[in-house]
Amino acid sequence: MEDIHAGKIDVEDGISRLQNLSYTDLGCAKLDNHRELRVGYPEVIFCQGKTIAQVRTIIAAMMKGDANILATRAGEEYFTAVKEICSGAVYNPLARTIAITKKIMSPPESYIAIVTAGTSDLPVAEEAAVTAEIFGNRVERIVDVGVAGVHRLFDKLALIRGARVIVVVAGMEGALPSVVAGLVDKPVIAVPTSVGYGASFHGLAALLAMLNSCAGGVSVVNIDNGFGAGYMASMINKPG
Repeated sequence: MEDIHAGKIDVEDGISRLQNLSYTDLGCAKLDNHRELRVGYPEVIFCQGKTIAQVRTIIAAMMKGDANILATRAGEEYFTAVKEICSGAVYNPLARTIAITKKIMSPPESYIAIVTAGTSDLPVAEEAAVTAEIFGNRVERIVDVGVAGVHRLFDKLALIRGARVIVVVAGMEGALPSVVAGLVDKPVIAVPTSVGYGASFHGLAALLAMLNSCAGGVSVVNIDNGFGAGYMASMINKPG
C-alpha cells in the first residue's frame, strides 16, 4: 500500500500482490507467503518425502518473492533439478541443504556457537549452521570436542562463552550439552544425533540423557533436528 501511495506500483499490481499474500495453492503444496510477516522467517522446504518435481515447483514459486530460500534433507538429485531453474542455488552435501540467497542480511554483532561432540555429528551440526547463516547469523563452528577428551573443549571455551547462544550436537551417551551448560552463562540448545552403537537406539539414549540434564539452561530438540536447533538459535540471537 505504501508503494501504491508513492506511485512505485499501480493499483492492479498491488491488488495482485495482496491476493497472493496469504498463501499460493500449487496443487502439491500450499505455499505460506505470509509466514515471514507473521514469525520473522520464511517457510523452509523439507524435501524428505517430496518428489523432485514437487520441490522444484515449490522453489520456483518461492523465487517470485524476495526472501532467502532454504531446502533441507535434499539429495543431490534435488539440487540438480533446482539448479536448472536457479543458477545461484548452493548445495551443501554435508548438511544436505539447498540455499538460495536473494537478499544479503547484515548479521548482528553477537554470534551462535555450534559445538559437536564428534566428527560423526557434523551432518546434523552443519544443517544447524546453514539454517542459522541463511537467516543472517554469524556462526562459529567448534568441532570434535566431546567428553572422551574433554581437554579439547577447554581449549575452545573462550570462543564458546563469547556466543549469545550455543548449539551442542552429540550422539552416543549425549553428555556434552550438560558439560557445556555447566561452564557457560548462555542458553544451550542440545541436539541428540542418531550416532552410536546398538544401545544408543538411534539417538534415543542421547535424547533421554539431554532431557534429564542436571545442568540448568538446556533445551532439547528432536533427534537429528539440526534445522530446529539452528532456527531456535536464530530467534534467540535476533536483535531487538
